[in-house]
Amino acid sequence: QVQLVESGGGLVQAEGSLRLSCAASGLTFSGYHMGWFRQGPGKEREFVAAITYSDESTSYEDSVKGRFTISRDNAKNMLYLQMNSLKPEDTAVYYCATASRRGGIWYLGNYRGQGTQVTVSS
Repeated sequence: QVQLVESGGGLVQAEGSLRLSCAASGLTFSGYHMGWFRQGPGKEREFVAAITYSDESTSYEDSVKGRFTISRDNAKNMLYLQMNSLKPEDTAVYYCATASRRGGIWYLGNYRGQGTQVTVSS
């Protein structure tokens, strides 16, 4: 079955960095758009970043542009999110997921991981 397993979350001080990883199995990873989504305390789940399967073009939510970088390694079935200059408002559970795009908006696809907690202290 499809498995997406996130790792790399933790507690970090503001302005610090973390790198999230997602190991994918049970699907043809290179054939899927992939994304990171997050849900903060008391908030709805939101899109963070996405990367296409075809030309690996990337998209970002406005608040993370210039701070976060999404990348993928199709040979290793891995997805990454490099997060720099972290802010307390980045605190959330981060989910790796397949993604789809409609009307220029990215949506969580059919598969997602269990999530990894990122906590940024001020």
